[in-house]
Amino acid sequence: MSDSTGLAVGESVEDVSETLVYPDGETTETALSELLTEAPVLLTFYTNDFSPDCIEEWCSFRDYDWFTSNDAVQVIGVSKSRPITHRKFIDHLGLQFPLYADTDLELSSAFDVAYRAFKIAPRSRRSCFLLDSEGVVRYKWIAEHPLDPSRDQPPISEIHEVIENEFDDDGPETFGF
Repeated sequence: MSDSTGLAVGESVEDVSETLVYPDGETTETALSELLTEAPVLLTFYTNDFSPDCIEEWCSFRDYDWFTSNDAVQVIGVSKSRPITHRKFIDHLGLQFPLYADTDLELSSAFDVAYRAFKIAPRSRRSCFLLDSEGVVRYKWIAEHPLDPSRDQPPISEIHEVIENEFDDDGPETFGF
């Protein structure tokens, strides 16, 4: 694993299967392509469940109610944490998002965001990829913190705006005019 730049906007991702933990407790081996048949996907890579930066990130997604109340896109988390830890993390924070257990970093490698922190600990670079139904990257954000790319926080408002522009079929609000 080396420093990564992530898949580029316009590139297609290979189909990868990993264990997905749902908020209702269900845990299944799920291919990314299965999720894409339901709706576009915002994959959010983060370091580890229960780390302070990751708690802050997931509380931001949870508290920005648009992400949980809109069917335009599915928000899916991805970290190296195990399924049992994901279950506890979902319950602890009251998350409504499923989380991939990318314990072997296969999904992270498919997006070119796997790296070694301080050249020792393998993990995922904090990043977000918005995928259309064909698995094509329509937007990406990758942490660029000079010492530890797990410390940057995704730009929630910017991501929301991109999703609305790319996938929201309701059109612009006209306020009755």
